[in-house]
Amino acid sequence: MEFHARRSVEQVEEGSELAPRFGPDGLLPCITTDAASGEVLMLGWMTAEAFRLTIETGEAHYFSRARQVLWRKGASSGLVQKVVEARIDDDQDALWLRVAVAASGASCHVGYRSCFYRAVPHGAEAGRPLAFREDHKTFDPVAMYGDAPNPTRL
Repeated sequence: MEFHARRSVEQVEEGSELAPRFGPDGLLPCITTDAASGEVLMLGWMTAEAFRLTIETGEAHYFSRARQVLWRKGASSGLVQKVVEARIDDDQDALWLRVAVAASGASCHVGYRSCFYRAVPHGAEAGRPLAFREDHKTFDPVAMYGDAPNPTRL
């Protein structure tokens, strides 16, 4: 599968051809939400290859900036994300996936359902500690992935 060349603003913004614009690093940001609840699950990044694989297989593929590798969500954990709908934004430089999540329904490698499990206090609450919005993990990440530390996360 090949993407269309970007020829004009009208083609990109008003047309029906898929002509994504990847950043200088070759990546396209992708917001992923639960198709049933609308909850934001994660922000991922896609190369052209990851985007093509997502379209062709109907399962979310991403590019890990930390590990510099292409990966299929759920390949090792079983937390596969089946694409229900994919939408590209107006200038085709960001993607939104609505997915159904297999197994525990979680998408976060830390064990929470969403990668956005903490709220940042703001306004009058600024400076307070992060506030947890999920009160429990949906799976044990050590049991799933092992206990090796991940230095790329620091």
